[in-house]
Amino acid sequence: MPSTLPVPDPAALAHSEQLRVHIAEAIRAAGGWLPFSSYMALALYAPGLGYYAAGSTKFGAAGDFVTAPGLTPLFGQTVARTVAAVLAETGGEVLELGAGEGHLAVDLLHGLADLEAVPQRYYILEVSAELRARQQARLAEYASRWLDRVVWLETLPTAFTGVILGNELLDALPVDSVHRCAEGLFERGVSVADNGPFVWADQPVSNTDLQKLGGLFPAVDGYVSEISLAVPALIRSLAGELKRGALLFFDYGFPRAEFYHPQRAQGTLMCHYRHHSHTDPFWLPGLNDITAHVDFSAVAEAGEEAGLDLLGYTSQGAYLLQAGLLDQLAALELGTPTYLRAVVAVQRLLQPHEMGELFKVIALGRGVNAALPGFSGNDRRHAL
Repeated sequence: MPSTLPVPDPAALAHSEQLRVHIAEAIRAAGGWLPFSSYMALALYAPGLGYYAAGSTKFGAAGDFVTAPGLTPLFGQTVARTVAAVLAETGGEVLELGAGEGHLAVDLLHGLADLEAVPQRYYILEVSAELRARQQARLAEYASRWLDRVVWLETLPTAFTGVILGNELLDALPVDSVHRCAEGLFERGVSVADNGPFVWADQPVSNTDLQKLGGLFPAVDGYVSEISLAVPALIRSLAGELKRGALLFFDYGFPRAEFYHPQRAQGTLMCHYRHHSHTDPFWLPGLNDITAHVDFSAVAEAGEEAGLDLLGYTSQGAYLLQAGLLDQLAALELGTPTYLRAVVAVQRLLQPHEMGELFKVIALGRGVNAALPGFSGNDRRHAL
């Protein structure tokens, strides 16, 4: 156990042990070895046990991390300008994937109302029953006049028109871990040691997609990185259902040339627990988030291969400035507590050493010809 992490209470430890046993049984049933992507899927999404499927608080000061919508309503109200521009051209609805505790949904609806662009339906696709309940409670309290327009879905809608968006969704999709050494490419999987804990175990890479992307790794002995097959698969699925409109994603990551940089030799895998970060994904599964940075080149490639246009790609800071975040801030009453809190949040959203540079924004679309707010400056599509 990393020594700097807070000690979980007995109930949390018991919950983690249940999940550990569940995963260990899955490993044994698979012959003693699971790809890391399968381990990560169980750790995060095993029904009733995984991190996102159980009942602990994930977001905010009482949780494990803070997302941009949780910092200030100005984030969602600014994103509303981009969403409204797409809806004005294409019509249709809004679909949010993985809506957290509902902050973005509430703020987007308020922002769209200010622009007279609230759609007839605001769909939310959420895999966690616990988070769905929190979303429903927040929307009922802070956006009750539009609650009859909000619909929770179990599966993707077909022939969708409008905007599909996700904030910090792609980083939580399972990834495979690949190790390059003098003997070749090896897939890092998970086994159970004789005394019980999970351990890394390598096998030669057999998946052709992993072989292809692993071949892009720098020629550095011992180089380890992540490859997400789930992210492009999701983009292809969304593209297949998008009749007209745009996909809009906010997340931390890099274009491929930066993602697989020789100096990033240990990959990007990271875990979050009570606002502490660590790199041990086997520590108390179910109690901490497991993430990996996003390869935005893979996102763009999957979208374009599925017939979508790359509408924009830039840093979150540049996007928010172009989309009018400072106008939203200026509309608040100067010197009030609300204004002062917003100033602090805006600094975190924009500063390069905070969320402004590490986080990126990408838009893919079909049948969208208008220039979208947020992407008119600092265009980085060439980097993909």
